[in-house]
Amino acid sequence: MGSIYLIRHGQASFGADDYDVLSPVGVRQAEVLGEHLEQLGIAFDRCVSGSLRRQQHTATSALQRMSSAPALDIDDAFNEFDADAVIRSLLPDLLPEEPEALHILRNGAQNRAEFQRLFAKLIQRWVSGEHDTPELQSWQAYVEQVAGGLQRILEQAHSKQNIAIFTSGGTITALLRLITGVPAEKAFELNWQIVNTSLSLLKFRGSEVSLASFNSHVHLQLLKAPELITYR
Repeated sequence: MGSIYLIRHGQASFGADDYDVLSPVGVRQAEVLGEHLEQLGIAFDRCVSGSLRRQQHTATSALQRMSSAPALDIDDAFNEFDADAVIRSLLPDLLPEEPEALHILRNGAQNRAEFQRLFAKLIQRWVSGEHDTPELQSWQAYVEQVAGGLQRILEQAHSKQNIAIFTSGGTITALLRLITGVPAEKAFELNWQIVNTSLSLLKFRGSEVSLASFNSHVHLQLLKAPELITYR
């Protein structure tokens, strides 16, 4: 069987003007991951990343710590969903019951717990499909986008290959939905637990894919440095 390692990007710049930049912690997480994979003797036959900067930077930072790695391929299918678009589109209908939501979401770095509570509410509305609008990519369309990326990987893969996909939490959530059949709401409950630079392992034979492990971050735990275990 072949193996696909789903790797979430390192910590991004939550609360900054540009989220799509790794923080210094995010860079260190990626380096630690690469060192850990090297120690385990894992070699990748193919490496793929979404086109977001935080995904590509995680890939290059990790792969530079490994003795050998193939060139990095880019596939937009593994990009994160547009969280800002979800907020902009669905927030107006939430304001009557959450009048402070706009202020909290604009100042998420200072209100992390409340930000997460409100963001989870908006995601619940998005995945339900009951609030779809023409200007917002639906959850179902996003899942189909990710499914297309996975299909391309499988069509080009050979048996017993090790393939790395550097991606994001939402993409991993969509893949959990596709592979395990878990309801979207439950998949997102798992999403909130996905650690930056964690590894989730898929095993494949032809077009058949199964989940072998989820959200392993032992490379960070071994350092006994709690500040390296982050979720956003």
